[in-house]
Amino acid sequence: MKTILITGGAGFIGSHVVRLFVKKYPDYKIVNLDKLTYAGNLANLRDVEPSSNYVFEKADITDAETIASMFARYRFDGVIHLAAESHVDRSISNPMEFIMTNIVGTVNLLNAARETWKDNREGKRFYHISTDEVFGSLGVEGKFVETTPYDPRSPYSASKASSDHLVRAYFHTFHLPVVLSNCSNNYGPYQFPEKLIPLFIHNIRNNKPLPVYGKGENVRDWLYVEDHARAIDLIFHKGRVGETYNIGGDNEWQNISLIKKLCEIMDRKLARPEGESQKLITYVKDRAGHDLRYAIDAGKIEKELGWKPSIKFTEGFEATVDWYLENEEWLNNVTSGDYQKYYEEQYVKRG
Repeated sequence: MKTILITGGAGFIGSHVVRLFVKKYPDYKIVNLDKLTYAGNLANLRDVEPSSNYVFEKADITDAETIASMFARYRFDGVIHLAAESHVDRSISNPMEFIMTNIVGTVNLLNAARETWKDNREGKRFYHISTDEVFGSLGVEGKFVETTPYDPRSPYSASKASSDHLVRAYFHTFHLPVVLSNCSNNYGPYQFPEKLIPLFIHNIRNNKPLPVYGKGENVRDWLYVEDHARAIDLIFHKGRVGETYNIGGDNEWQNISLIKKLCEIMDRKLARPEGESQKLITYVKDRAGHDLRYAIDAGKIEKELGWKPSIKFTEGFEATVDWYLENEEWLNNVTSGDYQKYYEEQYVKRG
């Protein structure tokens, strides 16, 4: 029975990965480590909580002693490292928090894995999940490949770039069995509403302004979160040690076009007059260091592992809107902060 540590497993992408692994691999013990900051929500995983192969541990990856103790106790066979501060705006207002979590936290995990696996690395794997933002900004043409030089433009992307370099350094220096991936923008259920799609669904429903940076000309590549989880599964099990894989949706949208499409869908779903939601669009001062365009070339993972996106954007976008409209209680609990009571009720009071 393998024991796999998934960090940040109560977050948006992490909860989808935890759910996939718990259900697909009943012979694995899945340990979900999460600090439960504002973006970590155990209510995302209510359906797998009763599973005999699932364990939750509340911990902070910046606490080296606690991390070392967990590795000594569980003797993890693998790590899927998703825990990160990931919101660019927050990194601009508080860079040190990103330095501590994304850099120091990653090194703590690397050190614990190195110590635990020093006598036997057979079958062990440290998988570090990163972002396409480490590559910087593209012009109107071209796509990021795995060998694109790093050029981070925000404290967030710089902290992730640093952690990527450290993971590779531990591979080359200490022969730690690592794999990495860099992914484009994810969308889907359970995303914290500081991100564009859930935030704008919430604002449209409540007739609040839709703040668009600059002229909304920035371009992003969008990937349905369950496709990302499936790619993570493949890379963890079949990716070549020491290699990096880019994961993209081959699905570029200019921000303003995406927002107008969302307004169109919401008008239809809420039975509002066509064009009503677009009246909520409000243009605001552009964000500092705002990259113009990201786009991922996912040819390597398709060629080596047979992965490509399975959810068409029109299908995934509609399903995402439906999920948020059907789960208004979840969205209200998240926006009000009430979701943070769940850990106390389920784990502390019952403990």
